[in-house]
Parts: sequence; C-alpha cells; structure tokens
Amino acid sequence: MSGREFALELLDVRKSFGKTEIIRGAQLQVKAGERVAIIGPNGAGKSTLFNLISGRFGLSSGEIRLHGQRIDGQKPYQINRLGLSRSFQVSNLFTRLSVFENIRCAVLWSMGYRYSFWKFLTELDDANDRADQVLEMIKLDKRRDVLAMNLTYAEARALEIGITIAGGSSVILLDEPTAGMSKSETHRFIQLIREVTVGKTLLTVEHDMGVVFGLADKIAVLVYGEVIAFDEPDAVRANARVQEAYLGSVLAETQGAGA
Repeated sequence: MSGREFALELLDVRKSFGKTEIIRGAQLQVKAGERVAIIGPNGAGKSTLFNLISGRFGLSSGEIRLHGQRIDGQKPYQINRLGLSRSFQVSNLFTRLSVFENIRCAVLWSMGYRYSFWKFLTELDDANDRADQVLEMIKLDKRRDVLAMNLTYAEARALEIGITIAGGSSVILLDEPTAGMSKSETHRFIQLIREVTVGKTLLTVEHDMGVVFGLADKIAVLVYGEVIAFDEPDAVRANARVQEAYLGSVLAETQGAGA
C-alpha cells in the first residue's frame, strides 16, 4: 500500500522535553475509514502523541503525514484546514453562546466564510442549515437555543464532538470522549460516535476497555512512548507482550465486551 492510501502515518516520531524522551520512535499507519483506539498506561505519551499529530507540539524528529502530505511543522489551524480535527479531554466551548451558535462558529471557515463586518450570520442560509444538520446528528437539535453553560456533562461532550466534526474533517481525533460518564451515557455515546464518524477516520484515546473493544476496528498500544502492538481487538487481547507490558487480566475481563 502506498503512503497516499493511508489517512494518517507516523514515521519514527520522537519527542523530547529537555533530556526526557517521551515519544520514542512511534510508528503507526492508519487506513482511511478505520476507527483506532490508542491505549496505554498513564505516562505512556498518549496525550503527547495527540498534541504532536494536531500540531500543538513540534516533533523532535520523524514525520507525520495526512493523506500522504507531510504536516509536522505546520500550525494547528493549518492542519485543521487540511482535514484533521480534534477534541480535548476538557470541553472547550463558548459557554455564553447557544448550542447552535457554537456549531455555526465551527462550520463558517470550512464553508468559505472569512472575517467580515458587513455580513449578518442569520443571512448565511447554507451555514445555518449545515449547523442544524450537525445538531441533528449529535442529538442536540431540541437543545438548539440553550446556552452551552447550561448543558449537562454528556450534552457538553456531545457538543464538543459536534464542533469537531462540523468542519467536515476526514480525520477525527477524540481525547477520552467518554471520561466521567455513567455506563448508560457511555453506551449511548459509543453509538453516537459510530454514527457521526461514518466514512471518516477516527483515532481516540480511551481508558474504558468496554469503549475500546466496543468501538475500535484496531487498537494501538502505546507503552513508554512506543507502539508495541497495532492490530484488531482480538489479536491485541491475545498479544502476550501487551498483556505483560500493560493490560494483563484487564484484557481477559473484557472478553466479549462490545457495543
């Protein structure tokens, strides 16, 4: 498979802070349309890896490619405009704007609208229609005019995902999307993520093994800054090196875990 057939590639990616090497030659090749969960112990470098991919941190060495195009060294907004979008562990919303207004802010640039002082947002029918479509996708259409500050925790996380997908990015990064949710909320959220990422490439950092095995097509195991395994869930579950280095009995307990 040629490099251009991968949605995302990490090629010998390394990141050091001072003398401390956090990411140590990470290798990963994700095909278009795959849903990949990145797991690993605390301190493995998962959030650092996301920050490298999205441009928040610069590489110490290596390459990151998006649909064959090298993106390391570019700024986050430039990477976003090339088709990669991410959410964060902590919701980052415009709390004093409505749910609809938050989504509309996310769609404007992708639809070709730039900064303008003479256009009224209410007259941008295509952007408003797109925002309403996203609200339906994330099941917040009935909360359209509610201020973001008044949403429940699960609703705020859904809005965060809506903002992430609103611009039409083909590669989506979700950082612990179900953290802090109840079991019933988590179950509904897995289904929501599946629905809104149809036809897209998904990378998610997740600690809940039920979510991992219920959502991911493949699992990448990150330990001490290295990807020690990248395979389908059953193969990762049975991988002796993964069990020894990280999951052990936790993987066995998830036998049969799914949607």
